Amino acid sequence: MPLDTSIYALSHLRLDGRRWNELRRIHAQISTQAAADGSSYLEMGNTKVICTVSGPAEVRRGAAGGVQDEKAGIIVEVGIAGFSGIERKKRGRGDKRIAEMQATISSAFSSTLFTHLYPRSTITITISILSQDGSLLAACLNAATLALIDAGIPMSDYIVSCTSGAIPSYSRTDPDKELVDPLLDLNGQEELELPWLTVGTLGAGERISVCVMETKVRVERLESMLAVGVDGCKQVREILDAVVRRRGKRVLESVVR
Repeated sequence: MPLDTSIYALSHLRLDGRRWNELRRIHAQISTQAAADGSSYLEMGNTKVICTVSGPAEVRRGAAGGVQDEKAGIIVEVGIAGFSGIERKKRGRGDKRIAEMQATISSAFSSTLFTHLYPRSTITITISILSQDGSLLAACLNAATLALIDAGIPMSDYIVSCTSGAIPSYSRTDPDKELVDPLLDLNGQEELELPWLTVGTLGAGERISVCVMETKVRVERLESMLAVGVDGCKQVREILDAVVRRRGKRVLESVVR
């Protein structure tokens, strides 16, 4: 069902009841799998992701994967369950979207993790997507951040991510003038109908480390979409930081006992 922009303009609410600048419910856990060096489970609305981290692990000389001697290589593996979306489509390793996601995630963390501390090693990030309802890349980045923290791999700061979009509207005084109403954290239905991008920031500031535009958009809309996305990342960071702190508190209490 297409978005009814006139209803949105009158009620200032979206199809799922949120205002334009509200995130969906985010639920996250870390240390969910004891067998992994680091693990996490994250929900952003109805998008659900599991992430595990293995390593740093030493590799043999001449092994594949582009590992350099002076720093660790980051290998990202993304798997999408066939039941995760409406299509029931099984995506293989050669799927173009999966390859792009893996490359984006690997590039983002390559500049954030202190890989120089682990020469001749690999860090493997494995992401399993259980349910898709928008903000897929953002959910993968957030889950990977938590799993890497759980694995104890040092990084300069959190990489946090969310999506933003734009819905066109028109001025009442000048019907020919197009305005832009930005939206934060799009769900699956909104992504089908609106231009949107994924923004990832480093830490609590406004330093953008990931910016992926998956649809066409007019240039004049981009600035407001970026601004809303960066603000959303700040909110996401507070949520993820609270999850890490709660976990740290529980671990400390168990040690003291």
